[in-house]
Amino acid sequence: MYFCFAFAYSCNIPKSCDPHFGEEKLRTNFCEPCPLNGVCHEGKLGCVHGYRRLGNLCVEDSNINEAAKKLSKSVEGLLCEEYAQFSCTGTGNTWVQSNQLWEKVNESKIMDEYGLNKAVYAHAMQRAMEALGKVLERRLNDQGIEELKCPALLVQHYTPIFCRIQQWLFEHALLLVPACALLLGCIFMLLKLRRRYYLSVRAEQIYNEACDVLEEKAVNARSMTGKHEPWVVASLLRDHLLSPKERKDPMLWKKVEQLVQEDSRLERYPKMVKGESKVVWEWQVEGSLSSSGKRKKAQESRLERGERANLSPQQRSWLLKSEEPVNC
Repeated sequence: MYFCFAFAYSCNIPKSCDPHFGEEKLRTNFCEPCPLNGVCHEGKLGCVHGYRRLGNLCVEDSNINEAAKKLSKSVEGLLCEEYAQFSCTGTGNTWVQSNQLWEKVNESKIMDEYGLNKAVYAHAMQRAMEALGKVLERRLNDQGIEELKCPALLVQHYTPIFCRIQQWLFEHALLLVPACALLLGCIFMLLKLRRRYYLSVRAEQIYNEACDVLEEKAVNARSMTGKHEPWVVASLLRDHLLSPKERKDPMLWKKVEQLVQEDSRLERYPKMVKGESKVVWEWQVEGSLSSSGKRKKAQESRLERGERANLSPQQRSWLLKSEEPVNC
């Protein structure tokens, strides 16, 4: 096809430019071939849909390209989100009719956003469908209506994170169930060992405090004959030594009672106190060693061992020589 030169390429086609005159005559008389995607209309250069004139050329219309890309992206998003919802919750459709799909896309008002008329918008839709035809799956249903479907590989990009996690859990359930059971078992055992250690350490602390109280009570009662009782009610001693939070843990006091029962210096027996039968604990003063003195000696021994461990080899040798007996 040819268009004719004149002022601003707007002249009427002369007879010599009539296509019936032959190609050789068209090349003369100020006519030249139309550029790619160009058309000759009433002696003027025009461009097909999707292209605009730029000098003597027809270049792609950026607005149409952007609209076509947005249309294809909208269609792809609607289809893939529908498929992702179906694979995640079981609701929705995997195949969607193309006419219903375009109705939803038209609601986004892309034509108004890019300022396109209906003819140009239809061309943008055609371009979008050409691009989508390379990506989406197509089929005709029983009524002969075209249906579209998002490919499975593309659906993964539109699947929500929580749904991906859910699908991953279902796929690896056979491995996760025993692994979680093993992990919970290990955590349970660690917590149990930790509690056992806590009860053991704390019960020993309370037991030592109880021994100090009972020993002091017995010594004071012996020095002040008749003025003080040598025993202490066990329940009152418990409330005195335990915090309100620790009193709610019966295992802690049971541990203390076990330690008291194993100690030969302590005696446990029932006694009537203010008309009620109570269990009392009493420290046996005669023939027993001091509880606090014993612990003090043990603590001093540990400190002495620690100090020796911190000495240099030369200082240790001097200390050993000083402890050796001197022969006179």
